[in-house]
Amino acid sequence: MAPKSKTSPKDKALAAKKAALKGVQGKSVRKVRTSTHFHLPKTLRLARKPKYARKSVPHLPRMDQYRVIQYPLNTETAMKKLEETNTLTFLVDIKSNKNQIKDAVKRLYDVQALQVNTLIRPDGKKKAFVRLTADADALDVANKIGLI
Repeated sequence: MAPKSKTSPKDKALAAKKAALKGVQGKSVRKVRTSTHFHLPKTLRLARKPKYARKSVPHLPRMDQYRVIQYPLNTETAMKKLEETNTLTFLVDIKSNKNQIKDAVKRLYDVQALQVNTLIRPDGKKKAFVRLTADADALDVANKIGLI
């Protein structure tokens, strides 16, 4: 005769019901983390409120229009661009950006620039090609400057 099992059919039914509710993968395995990256929480950072100004007098703008644009170029290719594409060519300060060049042209010559392209020449100077809008004629501006 075979030995009797110690669990009753009622106990087996309860175990089956429990497994069905819980799922077969009852145990959850904790993930082993190997890298040591500790991140500090992002905390409140208030804006500075100084009690006094660190400078007694703020300096004048360092990049005014006279410093940005050094002088116009009147090479053959610059003249060709002047006539064909309504574009003025300048040598500008190496630290100036396109927005500053656009603003300087507007202030100095009272014309609106449509687009500014820049390049740094092999001798270390920066050249700017300032394309004017359709209503402003580059030849008139060049005459006003004394370029032609």
